[in-house]
Amino acid sequence: MDNKKIKVLFRHRSMEMGGVEKVILSMLNNLNREKFEMTICLNMNQGELRDEIPKHVRKEYLTDGKEDLSKNSIIQKLQLVKRKLRLNEAEKNPKIADEILQEEYDVEIASTYADFAPVLNSSNKNSKKIGWFHSDITVPKFKPLIPAVLKHIPQFDYFIFGSQQTKDILIKTYPDLKLPENQVILNAIPIDELKQKAQEFKPGFPQKPVFVSVARLHTRKGFHKLMDAHAKLLKDGFDHHIVVIGDGEERENLKKQAEKLGVSNSFEFLGSLMNPYPYIKNADFYILPSESEGWPLVIADTLILQKPIIATSVGGVPEMINHEENGYLINYEVDEMYDAMKRFLTEPKLVSNINKNLENIEEQFDNQKIFDAVENIILKLAHT
Repeated sequence: MDNKKIKVLFRHRSMEMGGVEKVILSMLNNLNREKFEMTICLNMNQGELRDEIPKHVRKEYLTDGKEDLSKNSIIQKLQLVKRKLRLNEAEKNPKIADEILQEEYDVEIASTYADFAPVLNSSNKNSKKIGWFHSDITVPKFKPLIPAVLKHIPQFDYFIFGSQQTKDILIKTYPDLKLPENQVILNAIPIDELKQKAQEFKPGFPQKPVFVSVARLHTRKGFHKLMDAHAKLLKDGFDHHIVVIGDGEERENLKKQAEKLGVSNSFEFLGSLMNPYPYIKNADFYILPSESEGWPLVIADTLILQKPIIATSVGGVPEMINHEENGYLINYEVDEMYDAMKRFLTEPKLVSNINKNLENIEEQFDNQKIFDAVENIILKLAHT
């Protein structure tokens, strides 16, 4: 180990496929390895991206992931109970993580609000602490978490917001909150890798217009509303197909809804995929029907793949999409989803105009500027 390097610890829950996890991977892959000695500590060694941690980064974890648990249902239940007890204990006692890591870090980074407590409660009182925040606090389901988040934010040495909207809404809602030194840093997009992955295969789509969406199957992602709009469009004679890539707790509810509406064949669930980009590239349109977002990486990915997008005007989405120029913004309403999809299906001039404006879209993404900004924050903190 080179003692001259700044030792940086990232804390995170697990590595399920998601925007925050991709942000973490982009940082681990691109922060200067000559300057930083990086470690990631996961609560659970779990998720599709758990083996994507770059080789030069040390990976540790507090508990095994579900992938490593017994296939015997009774044994698995016991293992899950044991895991939960250990995680609860680790939450109260930072020495559990210390015993695994056995290292003093210069800088500790909480990758999202769920990681605030483990970083702030670290027994290493000399390390500088960075909080990274991607969430929209106005979402009703976020309300129970707000007291803890507001208590934690002022305790950080530095705070990074994932979008301008995330910062603005926090300041507007809580004007008396004492923010530490902070900065808005957008998520980096691996443009060349993205384009390469999009070429890996050509999915077999039906011979009709196809909308694709990539997200975890949670209620706030709005797929139940999208399905209602889809069924109404079909009923009104506007033939099309929807492909959803992702998995999550709402899968069974959505499948039941599809059966009830009679759209099980036209509203297709493909589950979680390591490479969704060929589906985005080869679909006709992309749709994001979310109730809330931070700065959704998938929108940036889709813009780079030059695919016309319909998206709810939430979180950082309006920072990326100009209405009817390089995409189409809507409110979180079934009728607006219906109207926007109908326009994409019936107004080729609108779609053609959006496609034309996507031709030079890459110019708005400057990855090196993003990595430089994060490096400068770490360097500044480590040397103070």
